Amino acid sequence: MSALIFLTVCFAALVYLAIRQAPLSIWAATIAVLTLIAQFGLPFSEPLLSLSGGAFIGWILAGVMAVLSIQPVRRRLVIRPAYGALKKIMPKVSATEREALEAGTIGWDAELFGGAPDWKKLRDVPPMSLSAEERAYIDGPTEELCRMLDDWDIRHTRRDIPEKVWNFVAENGFLGMLISKEHGGLGFSAQAQSLIIGKIASRCPDVAVIVMVPNSLGPGELIERYGTDEQKSKYLKRLAQGKEIPCFALTGPTSGSDAATMRDVGIVCKQTYEGKETLGMRLTWDKRYITLGPKATLLGLAVEVLDPDKLLGKGEAVGITVLLIPTDHKGVEIGRRHLPGGVAFPNGPNWGRDVFVPMDWVVGGQEGLGQGWRMLMECLSEGRAISLPATSTAAAKALLRNTTAYARIRKQFGLPIAFMEGIEEPLARLVETAYVCEAARSVTASMVSAGEKPSVISALLKYQTTERMRIAVNDAFDIHGGRAICDGPSNYLQSAYQAMPVAITVEGANILTRTLITFAQGALRSHPWLYKEVEALQDWNVDRGLAAFEKAFCGHVSFAVANIFGSLFHNLTGGFLSDAPAHAGVNRRWYRQLARSARSFALVADLTVASLGGGLKVRQKITGRLADALSELYLLSCVLKRFEDDGQPVADAKIVDYCAANHLYRFQQALKGVIDNFPVLPVKLLLRPLVFPLGARAKPASDALGKEITRAALQPGEARDRLTRDIFITDDPADPAGLLEHTFAKVTALQDADEKLEKAVRAGTIARNHTNDWISEARDKDVITADEAKALSELEELVTQVIAVDHFDPAEVLPHYRKADSQSLAAE
Repeated sequence: MSALIFLTVCFAALVYLAIRQAPLSIWAATIAVLTLIAQFGLPFSEPLLSLSGGAFIGWILAGVMAVLSIQPVRRRLVIRPAYGALKKIMPKVSATEREALEAGTIGWDAELFGGAPDWKKLRDVPPMSLSAEERAYIDGPTEELCRMLDDWDIRHTRRDIPEKVWNFVAENGFLGMLISKEHGGLGFSAQAQSLIIGKIASRCPDVAVIVMVPNSLGPGELIERYGTDEQKSKYLKRLAQGKEIPCFALTGPTSGSDAATMRDVGIVCKQTYEGKETLGMRLTWDKRYITLGPKATLLGLAVEVLDPDKLLGKGEAVGITVLLIPTDHKGVEIGRRHLPGGVAFPNGPNWGRDVFVPMDWVVGGQEGLGQGWRMLMECLSEGRAISLPATSTAAAKALLRNTTAYARIRKQFGLPIAFMEGIEEPLARLVETAYVCEAARSVTASMVSAGEKPSVISALLKYQTTERMRIAVNDAFDIHGGRAICDGPSNYLQSAYQAMPVAITVEGANILTRTLITFAQGALRSHPWLYKEVEALQDWNVDRGLAAFEKAFCGHVSFAVANIFGSLFHNLTGGFLSDAPAHAGVNRRWYRQLARSARSFALVADLTVASLGGGLKVRQKITGRLADALSELYLLSCVLKRFEDDGQPVADAKIVDYCAANHLYRFQQALKGVIDNFPVLPVKLLLRPLVFPLGARAKPASDALGKEITRAALQPGEARDRLTRDIFITDDPADPAGLLEHTFAKVTALQDADEKLEKAVRAGTIARNHTNDWISEARDKDVITADEAKALSELEELVTQVIAVDHFDPAEVLPHYRKADSQSLAAE
């Protein structure tokens, strides 16, 4: 027993030193003291003396650490050989890779990669807030725009955006939210842009796109950030007022996800332009999938610039460059429209061959040559965090609000289908999706509003919110059944269904973003030491590089040891001693589990990069699972912060518990998948006992908890409104979604009277069929009062409208171009 106590003390001491990342001299002294005590100093040392090898190993370890704590010795024996070996095998980081890595900023993602999150940094992210002007804009012009939209008319009848909508959007400044007031725009925060785009998307995704694109990656943002004074003066006010419609052409037939391999080129040359010899370039390009392209008046174009005659003095390969080209410029060809997913926003190809443009059309002028990839990556690190998360989150909230209302109204087997366990399960997922996506959207938008450019977080947020929207759409369709699949003016789900594949595909297809970007970029960018080591190895100055490498390498070793001991300790103790902030309150256990999980993630991520090295890019199943693990930690962080920012409402505590349990379970499964399939056997054998010493013990949220959060969402009130905040809501019975909202309120108000009626039907007192007025019969038999009968009759008419599906004359559903021939086709 004494030996066991001593070994426990030894383990605790080593864990403390590791987690504190103590210097080697302290390690050497501690091991020496412990070895000395084991041999001579205490009564229980006697049994340990029989393990002569143990004492020998202890003194050897203490001696080695003492020697290596001497900096000149350590440099000669370890650092210099490691530096030389790694420098020989380290592949050179290309310019485009470096620009992608250095674009944006690191923040909470670095805390998660570091394994010991500083809760103060999470709390320091400002809560969601809007200026009075921004809130008035959401409640005024945005609300007005939503009310004038007819989704069915836009996406089906016209398959186009009506001119009155374009005019309203332009006249009210929607296209210039991102542009500063100084240049004629609204100068709104990222948070406001996100909420405005989301509210419009909850009404009509097509119109949200025409607002979203000019306020995301495109000419407006590029000119605002990088343009010359002349370009800003010429274009920004016109863009803000909608007098110029922008598009940005990056994707081509052979360069989709791998945009850096584009074949579109600009050859630097001199040519007569407007009557005089002008330095410029001849452009040849072929682009597709360009949103707003068919409507655009100003084309943002990315090409690879070559200078074979070396007119610029920068060598032949100048690099990716972004230009601004009026679409009516000679040689610019705007193609016909694509029809992505049947949606109505304008999207199509464009191309040109040997189109000459002057050099001052380059964004930023001649100084912007070769800077295009950096510009794009920096803009994307912000834009990807706003637009698609906003639309996906709004869709999730609208799907939840509409589906809970429908499930409460729709009856089968004598009760609302919402109260059936088979329906409760997808309803609980909808509640979770809406809460989590809104938490992540608002927290991330606050980061961007505060000046951050979270490149890694924006990547994971884009793929996570759009994937969760996909699940939410499927759940909503499953619950609505035939009501969802029959399209028509009264269908309020189809637009989300049609838009969903587009959101998953654009701004980096989710498969690419998950497997190649999120973790691979995050491992270098957010790891506390790895990128510093890479930079040191690639420094042309050997002495400076060696010094930087020594600091980074030693820091990395300490970091790895801390993760090894920290993971084992916290996983053995179930996270009970993990760090939690003082303000954690009812969520203290979730903060502790998040800290424990972050330590495990940091260990697995670090050893994955160290053992796979350059082979990481081809191990995409591994990197995809690690991206999932990182995502679950980030989303749980946002859930905990949202609960605090919302004032810790008691009604939301169960939702947090449900979300947290599922985040931790999915995190466990992702990490387990990495370890089970790890290609390096020694690392695999090391990781399993460190991460899962007691097995994979996390469980998903219980059915009982799912029932609780679902029932809360099925009742009108603050909890339901918080879950679906900042989307377009109407109770106008003439509107399909308004009819649903109006009927839902009636159903819940008349619940007691309806239950009396149902009880009488089940007892056989009342006959309910199409030949009988069962409500009047119930009144006459004193089952319900006259007032209740009147209200239930009105409700019955409303319910009939809610569950009805659209149907059409056959001629109406023929393709538009065949309508004139409908009679002859019928005759055939």
